[in-house]
Amino acid sequence: MKAMRVAAFGAPPLPAQLAEPQLRAGRTIVRMEAATVGHIDRTVWGGKFLRHPPFPYTPGVEAAGVVVASTRHAVGQRVWLRGCGLGTLFDGTWCELIDAPDEALGLLPEAVPSTLGSAFFSPCTSAWVALHDIARMRAGERVLVTGATGAVGSLAVQLALDGGAHVIAVVGQAAQAAAMPPAAQVLVLGDDPSEALASVSADLLVDTVGGPVLAAALARVEPGGRAVLVGYTAGNGLALDLAHFLQRDVALLPLNMFRRDAAGRAAAPELLARLADGRLRLDVQPFALEDAAAALDWIAQRGHRGRAVLVARP
Repeated sequence: MKAMRVAAFGAPPLPAQLAEPQLRAGRTIVRMEAATVGHIDRTVWGGKFLRHPPFPYTPGVEAAGVVVASTRHAVGQRVWLRGCGLGTLFDGTWCELIDAPDEALGLLPEAVPSTLGSAFFSPCTSAWVALHDIARMRAGERVLVTGATGAVGSLAVQLALDGGAHVIAVVGQAAQAAAMPPAAQVLVLGDDPSEALASVSADLLVDTVGGPVLAAALARVEPGGRAVLVGYTAGNGLALDLAHFLQRDVALLPLNMFRRDAAGRAAAPELLARLADGRLRLDVQPFALEDAAAALDWIAQRGHRGRAVLVARP
């Protein structure tokens, strides 16, 4: 079978021919139809994750496809795959046949395309858990979402609106404002995040970008409010004036979806139902399996929308 292999940290993923996996106890073999290229894959590939598979390895934490061999799941069943060591402890999903732990699989409704089935879990469940499990968002609250055109940010905007919140969606460029739901208030950052955000206040911040944007947005959270920290594409540092911060009493709440995997899996059927009937929208950008290196580059670009997905047949 064909697989994309990485020989060292930061080395480009290259195609290779590997032996087809054989069925083992506790494992399921899935014919890959789509495999996501996400920031966690890039973090592992760059040597910045806490763990990684032995070199050379096949990256990929998420995918969707069809079961071809299993003792737990029905052959022919459409499934999504996520986590359980895929792409972090052992070979992942960027290959034609995925050897996955039984527990990594979930049922994929017929109405959800494989590209969405591959890409939905991380951003959809992150947004859901951030709002409902961590922040305990309430209807009527003012919710500020940074990186609102990104995968997690766009879904946080949609879910917060659906939950009855007043949403302030922060985008990087004026041209991106048109992508936001009409019910959301849109703010364009421009060159000075502090100036752009000076006129707003919020009860809850969902920050997906970190860095100076987080610092500026955090100052707009009302005393006693909450800030859920989701990502750090704009920088992983945060300088705090502790005296000022303590007086404002804003709760900093990190999102760690590895620890909250069970909550994400519990929410997955509802989120898939919303994707199937159009209540939720997630943009995907397809790449051929052989173009994994280009997909890694694409997700590192500021201003890209949606998620990168490798497809078995472009």
